Amino acid sequence: MSGGFKLVIVGPGRLGRSAAQLLSARGVPFTLVGRGEAIPAAPLTWLTVPDSAIEEAALAVPHGQVVLHASGATGVAPLRRHRAAGSLHPLMTFPGPELAMPTGMIPAAVAGDEDAIDAATALADDLGFTPFTVTGDRALYHASAVLAGNFATVLLGEASRVLATAGVPEEEAPALLAPLALASIRNAAAVGPGAALTGPVARDDEDIIDKHLAALARAPQGTLETYAALLAAARTLREQAKIRE
Repeated sequence: MSGGFKLVIVGPGRLGRSAAQLLSARGVPFTLVGRGEAIPAAPLTWLTVPDSAIEEAALAVPHGQVVLHASGATGVAPLRRHRAAGSLHPLMTFPGPELAMPTGMIPAAVAGDEDAIDAATALADDLGFTPFTVTGDRALYHASAVLAGNFATVLLGEASRVLATAGVPEEEAPALLAPLALASIRNAAAVGPGAALTGPVARDDEDIIDKHLAALARAPQGTLETYAALLAAARTLREQAKIRE
């Protein structure tokens, strides 16, 4: 899409503003359209609006162009009035350029009609994303993203609550736990989650696990149940890793 390709981004939310900053830095021409503004005709329109607004926004896009949305969980049905419909969903968190911009590799799922996939792949390249295709259930794809991203944040929050209960200042807990969490994720990405698993489950140390369970009974409400569910998942991961050995 480089070299003068006309792109319209509809939705100046966190992703839309972040994409605008990335494209500007790379010299890619685009137009960012906000709520209530007329959407100009262009070879490609990317809807970075909430899922609930995709169909309405698509109705306002002029005919005869490729239209993409940025939803992880939605198929192409809301875009079907257009010649070519698809999606480009970055598998990354975007808190907004005012707070932070993601760094390193940014995978981005592309799907849709052949022309739409081609356009989404080209746009991903212009944004500096690494495109990959998703051909299966969009809800499962998006659930995996929530598990890895949103729930990782929730898990750090749960761990921080427990650390604060152990006597560490609450405001310091997330930063103290983050190096451990990030190192664990990096190791899991490098060698696989099963091989990277450490701790009492990997060592089959039931005495330590029993101590954890007893202590967590006195922790903030819900923490014991969260630990127990993750304990079961960790044991399953350990057994699956043994089978593969």
